[in-house]
Amino acid sequence: MSYLSISFTHKNTDIQTREKIAFSNESSVETFLKSVKADESIDEVVLLSTCNRVEIMTTSLNIKQSKEKIFQILAKYSGLDYENLLERADIYDNTSAIHHLFSVASALDSLVIGETQIVGQLRDAFRLSLAKGYCGKSISKAMNYAFKCAANVRTETSLGTGSVSVASTAVAKAKDIIQNTSGVKALVIGAGEMSELTMKHLNKAGFDIVLTSRDIKKAQMLVDTFDFEVSVEPYEDLEKLLNEIPIMITATAAPYPIIKESMVKNCSFGRHWFDIAVPRDIEEIESSNLKIYAVDDLQEIVNSNMTLRAEQAKRAYQIVNQESEEFFKWLKSLEVEPVVKHLYTKADDVIEKKLQNAIKKGFVKAEDEENIKKLCQTVLNEFLHEPTTRLKKISKDVECDIILGTVQSVFGLESKSNSIQKCDHAIKFNN
Repeated sequence: MSYLSISFTHKNTDIQTREKIAFSNESSVETFLKSVKADESIDEVVLLSTCNRVEIMTTSLNIKQSKEKIFQILAKYSGLDYENLLERADIYDNTSAIHHLFSVASALDSLVIGETQIVGQLRDAFRLSLAKGYCGKSISKAMNYAFKCAANVRTETSLGTGSVSVASTAVAKAKDIIQNTSGVKALVIGAGEMSELTMKHLNKAGFDIVLTSRDIKKAQMLVDTFDFEVSVEPYEDLEKLLNEIPIMITATAAPYPIIKESMVKNCSFGRHWFDIAVPRDIEEIESSNLKIYAVDDLQEIVNSNMTLRAEQAKRAYQIVNQESEEFFKWLKSLEVEPVVKHLYTKADDVIEKKLQNAIKKGFVKAEDEENIKKLCQTVLNEFLHEPTTRLKKISKDVECDIILGTVQSVFGLESKSNSIQKCDHAIKFNN
């Protein structure tokens, strides 16, 4: 069994492509997971889709076949060319797949290094797949270690502090533009998690917040949880609001643009709109005194963020490297235990068989059976103690799979290993 990860991010894919491969609702995610898992080469699968990335994590019996199947399904879903998707994607297997997963969970692969949302988004994606039966033990082991790694990065570095999300970056840019935010209105569209985070940052920045959403009840319920004031306006007034308020941030889950060029009027004041949704909420619009920022346009702030966080990121990568190596050591230790247990079970079976045969032939008395059995087990336990102790230590050996396979072969033990194909933890990571 091998780990296989296919990744589309802001690093290898433009926003136009990410829009087409984005999964905007749970139904589309489930349909994709079901199609992927239907292939005989794929045992488990998790799909993560956010504004900056689409990550497909699987366990595979045949990497080549699994990869081809996933790209076929993704090409059909997105309407994009198979070869184009294959050329753009970053593809990882085994060690590199785990290292990538841990980097993603720790927000080291994010547009905004250290952003705090990604680990929650990854956890939600994993829980959905697990609840629906699309993943099991192998991916669960990797995910749980990934969350542990992310927690260590947050604890041992300062990457999780400051402006560390797309929402906070958009607000930081808005504040930089307006400078004096007192009395300045900022419109937020959508009542989801990203909008909630956006409003918290807008409040800290000093803006007067206006919220609108198709689901006005959900919007009001969200506002009621805040300890600051937010004005909730009817969604029917969206066009009016767009042409009256200088700052707008939109983050809905709509699969198509909700703001059309026909809704925009020329204004005498400058407007700055931040579209942090993927697919985008705003279609291509040209209008005087209007500047539109998509996710990828926030790169200038992100680059500044990266410079300040370079040293912390270096330490975080060291943690990821260490945790990745520890994961494979732990994974290998799980394989050794069944072999050791099977070795003792087989020894007990031999004792029982030979003892019953000896009683049947009259070599030993039946009433001595228990004492003789205890003696035989004591002898075998002492004999097997050293080799089994050594077996438990071989997970740190570069040739661990060869040694384990040899033991299974020599003693005639069945191999039911569900591990990756090679002892990948022996490979060191360089970052």
